[in-house]
Amino acid sequence: MFKRVFEHWTKSKNPKSKRYKWDMARRICGYHVKYVSERIDNVDEVIGKSGSLNIKDDELLVYASFDVLMRCKIEEMDAAELMSKDGVVITAPDLEHGGKIRTVIVHYVYYR
Repeated sequence: MFKRVFEHWTKSKNPKSKRYKWDMARRICGYHVKYVSERIDNVDEVIGKSGSLNIKDDELLVYASFDVLMRCKIEEMDAAELMSKDGVVITAPDLEHGGKIRTVIVHYVYYR
């Protein structure tokens, strides 16, 4: 319990810091994905359904529609949760697609 309280008091508030990015990755890891959309020219297009968010070594994987839709280094990503806490917006160089910078919006499955 003391460790959790200590981490809360000392958490990073700088979204560009490595610690903040790792904390965000750990927070979103393990969520079940309802669908994933990609922002292309300010238009959101659904690119995958039914999957999960996972951490493998130092990378975050967005898995949906039986495929890895995005794979990025955690220390290079910018991630922000939606205001509703129903998903996350991830912008990063995508290692699955040759390092192209992509923005994907991952919407979580809602459980009651």
